Amino acid sequence: MGHGFGELAKVRGIVTHKISPFEQRAFANVLSKGVPNTLRRIRSQIFIVAPPFVMGYMIYNYIENLHTQLNRHERMKICFCTDLDKSVLISNFEKRGWVQVTADDDWNFYWAGTGTCRNIFSVDSGYRMHDNQLINHFPNHYELSRKDLLVKNIKRYRKDLERDGNPLAEKTEANIPGGSKYLYLDFIPITFVLPADYNMFVEEYRKNPQSTWIMKPCGKSQGAGIFLINKLSKLKRWSREAKTSFHPQIGKESYVISRYIENPLLIGGKKFDLRLYVLVTSFRPLKAYLFRLGFCRFCTVKYDTSVTELDNMYVHLTNVSVQKHGGEYNNHHGGKWSVQNLRLYLEGTRGKEVTDKLFGSITWLIVHSLKAVSSVMASDRHCFECYGYDIIIDNTLKPWLVEVNASPSLTSTTANDRILKYKLIDNILNIVLPPDGVPDVRWSKIPSPDMLGNFDLLIDEEIAAQDDNIQNSNNGKHRSNTILSLMTLLALKY
Repeated sequence: MGHGFGELAKVRGIVTHKISPFEQRAFANVLSKGVPNTLRRIRSQIFIVAPPFVMGYMIYNYIENLHTQLNRHERMKICFCTDLDKSVLISNFEKRGWVQVTADDDWNFYWAGTGTCRNIFSVDSGYRMHDNQLINHFPNHYELSRKDLLVKNIKRYRKDLERDGNPLAEKTEANIPGGSKYLYLDFIPITFVLPADYNMFVEEYRKNPQSTWIMKPCGKSQGAGIFLINKLSKLKRWSREAKTSFHPQIGKESYVISRYIENPLLIGGKKFDLRLYVLVTSFRPLKAYLFRLGFCRFCTVKYDTSVTELDNMYVHLTNVSVQKHGGEYNNHHGGKWSVQNLRLYLEGTRGKEVTDKLFGSITWLIVHSLKAVSSVMASDRHCFECYGYDIIIDNTLKPWLVEVNASPSLTSTTANDRILKYKLIDNILNIVLPPDGVPDVRWSKIPSPDMLGNFDLLIDEEIAAQDDNIQNSNNGKHRSNTILSLMTLLALKY
């Protein structure tokens, strides 16, 4: 085949060059020279290249999210419906660009009356809410707002804690005057439901025949049907005249009768109570917020405990619906005082320490009244609710829960009243809606702090549980809910 077969370079006289050894070693000197050189270049250029890159990415990401939200708003027109023709509601909804529709149309947000809510959630209606719908009442809100059920649930809550050996259910000694009382959960006056508890009421009444009691129909509000008694004969006479039997097996309509707070704190000689707004977005886990801009409601006539004034509701009932018909009613301020003014007054007359203790006790009262119903409340994710808490302070600066309203009045009696209630509705919407403003039950219901407005977080059991888990994973120690722990320390001062 020839002497030069396979060696064409020699046969043809082709000039050849040897391949560099580095072309056969792809990673030569990578660790000794390549990595240090790369780090040197990064170190010298990172503060020149990184800032504009990060800024550009953040701007791009923000615009992308904003674009997604705007597209969602364009695709989904938010429709609201309401049973109440209140300007503080309509103006807040329209400010957000929402469109009003009727109850028969497809709506996203419904500010309803309690009756409408019962119809929507009733089995007979067959109505099924979708993920982009919210309504302003829980299905069985009456467990908290109906007077007899509120008392029943608080009593059951205290008994459950007592049975479990919880220190919160600790009582005073039984041999003290007035009998044994709860040390930390004594925030409702002695109360009985009539006609079911009539015999127990008579037994309690006879222990102190000089006491005064206040009678309220369970299903009414705004002071309707309320009267005071200081004699058992007056109650029996009223029963005959109203044709209402207090026999447990005969009576149909329920009433609550509570020991009247005869030593209320007076300002200017007049009785008053507190109206505080509490927003609940979930009962399980419990999530609640307290509106800072509550107010005091004053009677128009100076307080008088004499028998002759027992029937004078302008002396005893603070409801605006009652007081506005009195001759002494002031249309300018509406007989109202802000909670901030009350606090300043008490700090000046009683001292800051006892004032702080009073407001801490009010917070304690609200949280435990909510916990008392959390186990029986239907915690539907489509629901939220703003409750109106009515609280009376006695002259020892002890707060007493009088009742809870599921539909606190949104009627504005003064200019300040309108501003307050407009802010209330606006802040509620900011908390119950997701950041993009579109109702969505899949949202976590954890608003950012800047969305709370004039609300303060009372309790969030979900956040507390997360904090507990983090604490447990770090050091194995159990940490209780921060808010409730502070309240417990406060309660121990009693």
